[in-house]
Amino acid sequence: MKRAFLLFLVWLSFSCKNEANKNRSYVPESSGNINYVTVVMSQGDWNSTLGEKVKEGLQKIYEGLPLDEPQFSLVYMNPNSFSGFARQNRNIVWFRKDSLEGFRMSQNQFAKPQILATITGIDVESQAFYFKENTDLLKRTIIENERKEKLRRIMKSPTTEKTLLNRLGIELIYPSAYKTFKDTTNFVWIQKEVQKGHLNIIAYTLDEKALEGTLNKRILNIRDSIGKAYVPGRLKGSYLITERAFRPYYYRTELDGKQAYLTKGTWEVANDFMAGPFVNYMIQDTINRKILAIEGFVFAPTAKKRDYMFELNTIINTLKQVD
Repeated sequence: MKRAFLLFLVWLSFSCKNEANKNRSYVPESSGNINYVTVVMSQGDWNSTLGEKVKEGLQKIYEGLPLDEPQFSLVYMNPNSFSGFARQNRNIVWFRKDSLEGFRMSQNQFAKPQILATITGIDVESQAFYFKENTDLLKRTIIENERKEKLRRIMKSPTTEKTLLNRLGIELIYPSAYKTFKDTTNFVWIQKEVQKGHLNIIAYTLDEKALEGTLNKRILNIRDSIGKAYVPGRLKGSYLITERAFRPYYYRTELDGKQAYLTKGTWEVANDFMAGPFVNYMIQDTINRKILAIEGFVFAPTAKKRDYMFELNTIINTLKQVD
């Protein structure tokens, strides 16, 4: 009952704030890097168990990376500095001491787009309780806010290429910086150059029975066979395979309204020293009786990879099948 009441308060606050924002004449554009969250609380609380709980809740490890990186990067701010331009950050979690306890989320309060979560309580124990009770909701909301922001940035200069449409009958929204790298009968590879590396998306189709048997083993074996056929490494006889030393993450999900299998893990190159993270979707197309596979992978050995993978995930989730 208490949890249901808390969720009602969140919904009520969110709805009321959204209605109020419709009547606002102007709010400035929000700022901040993708996947950054500003946390506003006293210095003492930040260095106490409350701060530790916030870090623990918002800095879970981003799945599928070869080296650990947090889901969100936290930026601490003292309440005395939380004014003016500082309030224009896109994702803000604000802790305040107040006899009116609870968790409230508002949208576009000080800037647009913006998520502002306010946690109030008479002491740190109370604030920690309301934060913990609503951490999952908060993270889902921030992730969706960041996805929309990333897509907004992509739409500033979207591609006009039609390779994926002409070859496989699918559409993706991605920046014009990505170019077709390989285009064959049943395989498309697009790539974007980044500093000392590149981001990649590959797509291909499979027979509808390709995943029959032990699903996890079949997905990895298919990846390896596709890598051997289409994704060579730098050295002769080298090619993309799945890193078996780190167990991938497997999920059932949906993409473009169809059942899909999601795999996150690490790739490497057979007979060479190259590696990085990948995300793979295998989508069941029951109408056309085939499986559509789409995958993003990063090669950037000297760079952090969370935000690169977030970009690839955002692009892949725009997929629409049009044939």
